[in-house]
Amino acid sequence: MRLRVFHARNATLALAAVREALGEEAVVLGTRRVGGGVEVTAGLDQGEPEFILPEPEAGPRGLPPELERHNLPPALAMHFAGTDLEEALAGRLSFAKLPEDRPILFVGPPGAGKTLTCAKLAARAAMAGQSPIVVTADGARAGAVEQLAAFTRLLRLTLAVAAQPEVLAKVLHARKPGQPAFVDGFGCDPFDGAQAERLHRLIRAADAIPVLVLPAGLDADESAELARAFHLLGARHLLPTRLDTVRRLGGILSAAATGLALTEAGIGPQVANGLQALTPAWLAARLVNGPHRENTA
Repeated sequence: MRLRVFHARNATLALAAVREALGEEAVVLGTRRVGGGVEVTAGLDQGEPEFILPEPEAGPRGLPPELERHNLPPALAMHFAGTDLEEALAGRLSFAKLPEDRPILFVGPPGAGKTLTCAKLAARAAMAGQSPIVVTADGARAGAVEQLAAFTRLLRLTLAVAAQPEVLAKVLHARKPGQPAFVDGFGCDPFDGAQAERLHRLIRAADAIPVLVLPAGLDADESAELARAFHLLGARHLLPTRLDTVRRLGGILSAAATGLALTEAGIGPQVANGLQALTPAWLAARLVNGPHRENTA
């Protein structure tokens, strides 16, 4: 693999430099903040990788039949062959609680479920006796403000509209220590330089933790590429949605395998109880049983 290190003023410019120098097939291997900007290590395979996989009839060392329908990429599937699924998930993927020390900014592609996720977490905080700050930074999508406002009115919470970084910073400046703050971000194409730069400015202005909201059911390679791109913009946590309806989770596993920590998952449209904390045990049961059976683990 051909490796190169790129330095740029911000993550957007670094990603653009990677794509320009190595092309669309480049793989981001690491990123870190350095003096004056961001350092990105990327690589490019010189040829097509060769995977030697077990034959389906290889017995207990093969991929469990219940996982074959999830369309896992071969390189990832090898991690789950011939071993206990819960143990393999815990060893290959990261799991973490949603961060609580800073505002959370929900990022992701259009239609991922960011607005509903924001409402669910605001409802949870309100029912726990807290008074969260709820902000929408999506000033472009028709009906985005009205959709979130409908939820906040029911919760008796104030909704702030702050599509500009300066306005968002002002709203969050009033946050009290320990007070939850949830920001509904705009639908972003992270491969579009202008959109990525706009999102980067929002994250910096809010001093927020970006959490990637990604719908299940996407192509595995597409999900992984999106995860890497949002990782460059600062995302370290993954909150998948639509786990109540989608039958194949190869995309979510591929996204998590890029290094994002699985936190919770959207399991239904209900605001009050539509989120499920992700653990290796719960995810293993969901992979085996599918979306329409009770997961008791």
